[in-house]
Amino acid sequence: MTSFADASTPMEYAPRHVLLEATRPSPLEWARRRREERDARRVAAANQRAAHRFAPLPDWHVVDLPRPMAWGHSDRQPADAGFIAIGPGGVFAVTVADHGRARVLLAGDVVQVNGRRPPYVAEARREAKRTAVALSKAVGSTVPVVPVLVLVGSGPVSYYGLPKDCLVSTYRELARVLSARGERITPTTAAKLSAVARHPTTWGMEPQPNGVSRVGHEESESYRWYPAEAPSADKRPARR
Repeated sequence: MTSFADASTPMEYAPRHVLLEATRPSPLEWARRRREERDARRVAAANQRAAHRFAPLPDWHVVDLPRPMAWGHSDRQPADAGFIAIGPGGVFAVTVADHGRARVLLAGDVVQVNGRRPPYVAEARREAKRTAVALSKAVGSTVPVVPVLVLVGSGPVSYYGLPKDCLVSTYRELARVLSARGERITPTTAAKLSAVARHPTTWGMEPQPNGVSRVGHEESESYRWYPAEAPSADKRPARR
């Protein structure tokens, strides 16, 4: 039996393919994205150049500094510009500032770059305090963290006074400056603190199902911290 279409019955049209035209970003949005991508690559390169200075040094550990949110200010660096350096000299929260070819004037807590005064020193102290609170809570003992501001760039740096309780150095002199603080902790203690700093639960983060933490590191092996009343593992017991 042959079917036929009734003119009184409306026919429904179901297209096989629906073409959606992608919304094109405006020229202003496109320029903003390109600028953000360029700044992110520049800061990542500066961060790597500063952290690479510890590669030849034994017993030093470099851990990316997890930051909960972007700074959200045009005068500040993006949120991933920094790391934690742990070695014989202690624990250091390093904040990296890339000034490029611009001249830097440093007078106490004031850092001037191209006529602007970004709060680099205040941010370095804030990150050191946050790192100290997180590590101290994780190990159950007070862990002092020294704030460090590292200047990365080819422009000249003029010093008219150093800030208090905050180290300032160029990236070329960073390893020498931190190594000059002597031996305050043993290599075993530095390795333990490095494991604590790499663990996502130290920063209130949960590891991902694939075993990778949200801060971008593989979940470190389980660590054991010895309390103050117990003998430390890196100290030999006295012979009787």
